[in-house]
Amino acid sequence: MSLADRVNAAVRRVPKWSLYPLGAIPILWIYWRGITGGLGADPAKKIEHQIGLWAVWILIAVLTVTPLRRWVGVNLIRLRRPLGHLAFFYVVAHLLTWLVLDIQLRWGEIWTDIVKRPYITIGMVAFLVLIPLMWTSGDKAVRRLGAARWQRLHKFTYLVAILGGAHFVMVRKGWQLEPVVYLAVIAALVGLRVFWGKLSIPGMARRG
Repeated sequence: MSLADRVNAAVRRVPKWSLYPLGAIPILWIYWRGITGGLGADPAKKIEHQIGLWAVWILIAVLTVTPLRRWVGVNLIRLRRPLGHLAFFYVVAHLLTWLVLDIQLRWGEIWTDIVKRPYITIGMVAFLVLIPLMWTSGDKAVRRLGAARWQRLHKFTYLVAILGGAHFVMVRKGWQLEPVVYLAVIAALVGLRVFWGKLSIPGMARRG
């Protein structure tokens, strides 16, 4: 049995629901550290940034599912939906932290920031695009829309990931290495996902 087959066998034994409580642990830990003074003098900003970073990580995990199946033979498709739900959950938590803890619901300032600060504009667009993706993530939506329309709609996941990566780069201000690396990884994964049919890897058959 190959390593990929052993990984697939292990993944099949993982209940999909288990990703939700596991996925909640980091965000609870981040908030706990903020409440108990473990995040320095400006905990709201630290909470906001750390939750946003986790959202980027989870979006990257979602994007890796298909390339792993196509070229490595590791099949994580059954976990992609809960990962997508977790990505939405972290984006919402990131947004609410900004609205409630950082801006403190000063709506005039919120609107001004959305309009005048490009990185916030981009983040809000990514969030708005995520809403219909989350709303149509279930099997009923696939049946209602039809598989082809549903797949076309959910290709907007790529746009969300790229906007999220760009938001991260702009939040950090200046061309810092870490966010640029994440954006490059996202761009590479989107490129692989979109153009995989045009690519061939010697010695490795496509799967799925």
